[in-house]
Amino acid sequence: MNKDSRILVLGSRGLGGSALVRELETQGYYNILTPVREELDLMIQADVETYFASKKPEYVFMAAAKVGGIYANNEYRADFIYQNLTIQNNIFGASWKYPLKRLLFLGSSCIYPKECPQPMKEEYLLTGPLEPTNEPYAIAKIAGLKTAESFRRQYGSPFFIVMPTNLYGPNDNFHPENSHVIPGLIARMTEAKKRGDKTFKVWGSGRPRREFLYVDDMSRACIYLMNYKGELPDIINIGTGEDIEISQLALIIKEAVGFEGNLEFDSSKPDGTMLKSLDGSKIRKLGWKPEVSLHQGLETVVNLYESF
Repeated sequence: MNKDSRILVLGSRGLGGSALVRELETQGYYNILTPVREELDLMIQADVETYFASKKPEYVFMAAAKVGGIYANNEYRADFIYQNLTIQNNIFGASWKYPLKRLLFLGSSCIYPKECPQPMKEEYLLTGPLEPTNEPYAIAKIAGLKTAESFRRQYGSPFFIVMPTNLYGPNDNFHPENSHVIPGLIARMTEAKKRGDKTFKVWGSGRPRREFLYVDDMSRACIYLMNYKGELPDIINIGTGEDIEISQLALIIKEAVGFEGNLEFDSSKPDGTMLKSLDGSKIRKLGWKPEVSLHQGLETVVNLYESF
């Protein structure tokens, strides 16, 4: 990408999209297109095609999606599959009709099989059943992945897929119920501290292990891949290569928040997949590695949340 390239970031208000915009601006790119829903409704095919025809983006970061944690994925199943399929199809169709130089579609590590061998390699996709609680979202993302792959195989469209592990960082969704584990714990534990609660309930048994990536590291990885001079693999994992038990994660957040009560684990809430860690050997071979440790990232996010 040149500094004046027309770069379209879809989902620029979300966690991943806003990080992409921040990092692009930091690196000196200035011709960045960041349409919000009031300007461009990605659910309306005609509007998407009109936007691509008029703006003529050269590079597209496809970070737009309906996302949520275990509770939201399980509760709003129809919304997750229908909206994500519609958004993806509209963007792929317009990107093919009005050709561009490269597109990165942001997948998710949750689309790997529930009982996937660890660490999860890209070739393990579609080798087993999915985690039931987020199956509709995962199926939509798998369809997007296969759509990108199919356009590339049939038409030579420069559509590539990145598979970030669990993301966290600035501009996350801190809803106490519908968010992912890190922002949900930070929001609920901060409120428990303000109330002076003696105990705090962590949803689930605390035994699952998860890998977490600071979202600014993800954005740097995506920009690195968008600028990569050689041939890219169809699918590329983006992760740290390190995982942590949720019970330990809760303790780190407890310390960062300053909550002085006891932690209890609510096993009536679902755990989801027990073990999820990505194999990041492909992107390491291409020359990228993360910069922000989990402790550093969590401390930053807690400070940002408390400053709101």
